Amino acid sequence: MSDGMGLRERKKQQTASRIFHTAIALFVERGFDAVSVQEIADAAEVSKMTVFNYFGTKEDLVFAPVEEHFGDAFRAVRERRSGESAVDAVRRQFLEMVENRDPSVGLHADPVSHQLRRLVVETPALMERAFLAVQKGAREMAALLGEETGDLMLGTVAAAMLSSARNALIEEHHRRQAEGEDIDRIVADAPERARAAFDLVEKGLRGYAVKE
Repeated sequence: MSDGMGLRERKKQQTASRIFHTAIALFVERGFDAVSVQEIADAAEVSKMTVFNYFGTKEDLVFAPVEEHFGDAFRAVRERRSGESAVDAVRRQFLEMVENRDPSVGLHADPVSHQLRRLVVETPALMERAFLAVQKGAREMAALLGEETGDLMLGTVAAAMLSSARNALIEEHHRRQAEGEDIDRIVADAPERARAAFDLVEKGLRGYAVKE
């Protein structure tokens, strides 16, 4: 919370936070589909209209804090430095997020981030929205690369590979934590694993998994 934030803004932020945490607690306890917006409003001691004022839909109660991160790889490519390749930009951004233990890449001990992921995985409607958001980020990256290089097909291949490598790394972080592995151990391994994943993208699949 910013020290320079006015009283009204602080109250609005506190209200949004209370609604969000109330909703997640109810969803985790009873399941996303079993909880109504009215029940969330009652538990958070606000009106149903107030909930919709802060979160446009019931699904937004889950995705509002994290949905912007589905476009992180696209933004890394769009804002890359002069002389920097697409894979270098995505790798650099990911390593920076690893260093900061960013919850969006599965490297934070905060239980809420893991509850959110489990909730999404266990709820078909939320999984569909997450899938569409991931695909939107990949399409935006493909369009950008296609425009820059003049070859949309290869831009689409590159975007798919970069997105898949990034998603696989995040999934590994979550999986290892779900299996009870210490977060510090995962964080320590994360840079090497990230470099290996993006190196595979950079070098292509030549010689990979040749069947004997």
